[in-house]
Amino acid sequence: GFLPFQGHVVRNWKVRWFVLLQDKLLYYKIEGGKKEPSPKGRILLDGCTITCPCLEYENRPLLIKLKTKTNTDYFLECCSREERDSWALDITGAIHAGHPVQVQELHRMKNSFKLLENISLHDIVERMYDSSTGIKLTRNLDQGNRYKETFTGSALVDWLISNSFAVSRFEAVTLASMLMDENFIRPVGVRSTEAMRSSDPSEKFLDDSTALYMFAESSKKNTSSKEEVHFNIAELSGKIVKQGFLVKQGHKRKNWKVRKFVLRAEPAFLHYYDPTKEENKPVGGFSLRGCLVSALEDNGVPAGVKGNVQGNLFKIITKNDIHYYIQASSKAERVQWIEAIKPLT
Repeated sequence: GFLPFQGHVVRNWKVRWFVLLQDKLLYYKIEGGKKEPSPKGRILLDGCTITCPCLEYENRPLLIKLKTKTNTDYFLECCSREERDSWALDITGAIHAGHPVQVQELHRMKNSFKLLENISLHDIVERMYDSSTGIKLTRNLDQGNRYKETFTGSALVDWLISNSFAVSRFEAVTLASMLMDENFIRPVGVRSTEAMRSSDPSEKFLDDSTALYMFAESSKKNTSSKEEVHFNIAELSGKIVKQGFLVKQGHKRKNWKVRKFVLRAEPAFLHYYDPTKEENKPVGGFSLRGCLVSALEDNGVPAGVKGNVQGNLFKIITKNDIHYYIQASSKAERVQWIEAIKPLT
């Protein structure tokens, strides 16, 4: 699949098509909407160490770090926590494929849980407050209200694992629930507050990028009403329904670029981002109300499409008659996107 990664020679970010084999990761360039036949490079997995979650880049919370046995670092970025964890699991399996004892030890560690000796919840909270290595506090939007100095459930889980307070996400969720029970942190916003009322202790804390939390000692939420929220902020506040990397044809130059697409509901918008840029701002997007979405035949090049494209194309026509041509990585992925978009039009 598509993953942005940082080059180890020129330290810029680029998007490549990655293929995981038993002993290596191959990556390919996409030119004119089509994957080049020969790989641009490879990452040998023998002797590699993997770090996931990797929190070395504040603006890129969904990173996987690979360090080869020659001490070359590669940073790969995913679209969602689920995608990141899936890639990390498969890469870890490939790294340890020839070492069954290590695989058994990994499974044993992930399936066991106990609070680390000599570590108290107070110690964890003190580390969370640290200005340089603690959890990053951000402004977040929920149901049209803006909250200051918050963090998401999945961000806290990532932080607990990366700071070795937990081995697995289950362990980290258990720790986070203990922090909430002891009133060190508290839920804010609709999703996390509703989960807090759950009768099942394992569901009170949400390992989710849309569930918001804050330190219990923080001042009461500083929110603004929906009427005061700028329209551009409002359209980005909808619930994320689907996200992933797709190839999009430009409107002017008609060239094909990999973009990260984020599909939101209430309000229904489709935004796309340049994954090579540091700032997490859309480079384009449109309302889905009144849109038409349909698959394009793979035999031949449809009218309006330029280049010898790979296939798996679909088209979105907005109510203003703007045509967007988008390419998925497979027929199954194309169907998934169309089915996710249609109910929102």
